[in-house]
Amino acid sequence: MTVSEKVAYIKGLAENAGFSDNEAKDKVVKAIIDVLEDIAGAIGEINEQLDAVDEDLAYLEEDFYEDDEEFYDDDEDDDDDYFEIECPTCNDIIYLDDEMIDEGGIKCPNCGQEIEFDVTCGDCGGCSGCDEEE
Repeated sequence: MTVSEKVAYIKGLAENAGFSDNEAKDKVVKAIIDVLEDIAGAIGEINEQLDAVDEDLAYLEEDFYEDDEEFYDDDEDDDDDYFEIECPTCNDIIYLDDEMIDEGGIKCPNCGQEIEFDVTCGDCGGCSGCDEEE
């Protein structure tokens, strides 16, 4: 039962109880019921606004994350696609893919320092790609 339905039920009980317009206690109860109706209406409006915001946010999430699905994929193999190094000059972390590693060096995007690197295979100790052991 919604808040509005509960207030309507209480209002019906009060009307059937035979409240008088002249009794002070009866006026207080009627005033409380009026306030409850206003509150229930405001809650209903807020719920409608929240539903609209939630719907808009769902569209934005769909549009924003649609292109990044492969980046946010939790596939374990994705961990091997990027490597990180630290610039010795500015200590900025730089992420490298296989193509960048094959070039043998890179300029730090933060400070411009030339960074050269030689990556050896952890499996065989020297190949590039480890399709075959040396």
